[in-house]
Amino acid sequence: MRDTGIGIPPDLQTRIFDLFTQGDVPIARPLGGLGLGLSLVRSLATLHGGSIDVKSDGAGHGSEFTIRLPAGKVEDPSGTESASIATARHVLVIEDNTDAREMMRMALELDGHRVETAADGTSGVETALRTTPDLVLIDIGLPGLDGYAVARRLRAALGDRVTLVALTGYGQSEDRRRTSEAGFDAHLVKPVDPDVLSRALATGFRTAA
Repeated sequence: MRDTGIGIPPDLQTRIFDLFTQGDVPIARPLGGLGLGLSLVRSLATLHGGSIDVKSDGAGHGSEFTIRLPAGKVEDPSGTESASIATARHVLVIEDNTDAREMMRMALELDGHRVETAADGTSGVETALRTTPDLVLIDIGLPGLDGYAVARRLRAALGDRVTLVALTGYGQSEDRRRTSEAGFDAHLVKPVDPDVLSRALATGFRTAA
């Protein structure tokens, strides 16, 4: 795919596919997004055994993205079963940021999981109580009913039938203590890499806390 847009400076091309990476955006030309899209595209290509590359002559000269995918069936080099066969789960993602929520939904569905989403704590609790997911990924910084309150309500109502995972930008010992006391089973620090999330789901979050 080739465009004639703003282009990508040489120093940015080596990290443009990293999470939350964006070029300089002029104040007079605000753009939406969090820098998640290209990282998600790379993850999707990798999951299919492919790759993605970028070329640009610099700012103002447009960009060219090349996605390469294998023509035949891709064998798992680890020799293990895919998540869709071995560890598929019913997952609820409670996250108020649209980009982050959609990134996690798409990555999880590609791994074979059944995914539901909620954009705030109140609707998240209602969805969880109605559908009883195996696992709930909960953003701590939710508006109104925050992640701690969501976890306490779900733990009180569902007990140990559900695994609760905190999503937060803070990972110090005090932050982990607070999520543990609220009833969370694991604590993931943002930005959460889709590959890390996939591996944690496959292992039941035994190493993610």
